[in-house]
Amino acid sequence: MPYKLPVSVLVVIYTSAMEVLLLERADFPGYWQSVTGSQDKNENLRETAIREVSEETGLDATRHVLTDWQVQNVYDIYPKWKYRYPPGTTHNTEHVFGLELSGVLPVQLSPREHLSHIWLPWREAAEKVFSPSNRAAILQLPERVSHA
Repeated sequence: MPYKLPVSVLVVIYTSAMEVLLLERADFPGYWQSVTGSQDKNENLRETAIREVSEETGLDATRHVLTDWQVQNVYDIYPKWKYRYPPGTTHNTEHVFGLELSGVLPVQLSPREHLSHIWLPWREAAEKVFSPSNRAAILQLPERVSHA
């Protein structure tokens, strides 16, 4: 398996009522998160976000409002996942996107990646995620939601 690039996306999927979709990791049961994934070679960040949303939820991000929040987080790669990256790689740069849906939609999980999903009000979702950057992104929702 080729090494992952140390560049990823975090896609917070939410409704205009600020309900947030969380996914439970298959490789880390009990740990909840938004959609995440590494950029593939020759792929721009928007394409990465669209692909990851499709792979992890079955949703077509091009049919909804996908926004690059222009937020980057640099963090230490968790020791248990360092083997996925080129030797000597210690940090990942995560780019945050939001995907606004008009309402809660059914999702189709990738069983290889996730065990279950849940829609929660934004404050509860922020408390449930394990990643500090994911929590920070969810806490930005009141500023990000479009009330057209």
